[in-house]
Amino acid sequence: MIRVIGIDPGLRNMGWGVIDVSGSKLSHVANGICHSETGMELAERLLTLHAQLTRVFVTYRPQTAAVEHTFVNKDGVATLKLGQARGIALLVPAQMGLAVGEYAPNNVKKTVVGVGHADKGQVAHMVRMQLPGVRFEGPDAADALAIAITHAHHGGASSFAAAVARASA
Repeated sequence: MIRVIGIDPGLRNMGWGVIDVSGSKLSHVANGICHSETGMELAERLLTLHAQLTRVFVTYRPQTAAVEHTFVNKDGVATLKLGQARGIALLVPAQMGLAVGEYAPNNVKKTVVGVGHADKGQVAHMVRMQLPGVRFEGPDAADALAIAITHAHHGGASSFAAAVARASA
């Protein structure tokens, strides 16, 4: 069994979702959202996201991680801030010694829903189908679980398992 965490980067709301992967079986472990307040200085916001995400890693001990790529939008300042939050999403797993898979939003949607331009509702519905009984802490957490599922389907979890098996032999 491999424990996978998916992270949906965001400066205000950073979603996370943890699943266990055993062969082709996926099981929900936990999901949630790390929050930062808009009234805080940027450095403080990043620090609080780092602390919250670190607690998630310490609590659930994932063995591999996946983060969604950021998209560039018309607002350059917002894109830059999102990129800085994404840096935290990459830094925390790296500090824990984990390899991090990175997936484009369309790749996540195509993997989970079957089409690359699915809306958030369709993604959440398909995550519920693959993880029966799951309750989301919010849409960012649902997206994070979709990222974890994508990582599991694209070999992120199985390549980790193969590496462990080789190291144990």
